[in-house]
Parts: sequence; structure tokens; C-alpha cells
Amino acid sequence: MSLDKFSVTPEFRGLKSQNEIKLLICYMLCSVNTELSKNSIISILQDNNLANYFEASSAFSDLFNNSNIVCTNEREQLYTVTQSGKMISEQLDVTLPLSVRQRALSATLNILSKIKLEKENSVEILKTEQGYNVTCKVSGGNMELMSFTLYVPDMLQAELVKKNFHKDPGFVYRCMLAIITQNKEIVKDILDDFTNDT
Repeated sequence: MSLDKFSVTPEFRGLKSQNEIKLLICYMLCSVNTELSKNSIISILQDNNLANYFEASSAFSDLFNNSNIVCTNEREQLYTVTQSGKMISEQLDVTLPLSVRQRALSATLNILSKIKLEKENSVEILKTEQGYNVTCKVSGGNMELMSFTLYVPDMLQAELVKKNFHKDPGFVYRCMLAIITQNKEIVKDILDDFTNDT
């Protein structure tokens, strides 16, 4: 089988073969050696033009039904690769080009960083009679550095607060610290950073 059609070029539109998508899913799970949700795996493939939603979802289901991947956390719906899945991933070196593997691995590591960040810096949205309370927490490893609750009138704004907080919890922490301590140098640095980012 020729690999030329799978080269990652501007015209690359993803893998078409179910077997190749299955290989890539097993490879991703083996490479990061951690659990991932089905949504995360499919998002990685879809967002990076490696496979469309339906093909990725079908390949995932086949792997699960054949016990190549198993659910290890029912509550969070997290999956990991089995020994047979590891054997499948070993075929990847001779089936898919390096550029495809690198793209998938890079995207997987990025999403793992995001998941870790969101776990360590949590956001809880609680519905009240007046609207919603959004509680944001900044973690410093084994301790909680900061926690605050904002009132917002609707879910749209609550989700916006959550999204912007998760973008950079450290920046939010620096802002709050600068305001509370009235440290003008930190405030100036924050304003410079904010101006440069816009």
C-alpha cells in the first residue's frame, strides 16, 4: 500500500480506512500511557483533520467491542488500551507516515495538558433562584491558592466565565493578587500583558 496519499499536506483530508483510524487511536493511547474519554479521542482526530466524526466514532466502537480498548472509569467514561490494542499500535510504524503520528501525538499531549489544568483549577456552576453562582478555584499543587464566587444572570455568561478562567488561571490569580495587595508594579505588568494579547 502506498503511503503518498496519506502525507500531511494542505490538501490532507484525513484517513479513510477504518483500520488506519483504529491504529491511530491505539497509538495515541499507548503513546500517552493514560486514560482518555471517547470525546477527547474523537475531538483530537476531528480537530486535526485526521478523521471525520462518524469514521472516528465507528473505529472507536469497533476497538471497544473487540476489547482492544476498555473503559477503566465508568463515572468519567475514561478508556485505556489493552494488550491486544498495544499489539495493534505496533503496526503503526509500517502503516502510517511519521507526519500523521506526530500530529496525533502533539494534539493528544495538548488535550492532556488542558484536562490536567481544568482538574487542578476547577470551576463549579451552581443554579440559584436569581441566576448562577460560578466558583473558581486556583490550585498550587497540594494546596488551594485562591477561591472566589461570581454571580452571573444566565448560563451563557457562566460558561463564558468558566472558559476564560480555564484559559489562564495563573493570570486570574495574578490579577486578584495585584488588586488585593495594591501592587502597582504587578498591575502595570498585567495591563501590559493584557494590552499585548488584544
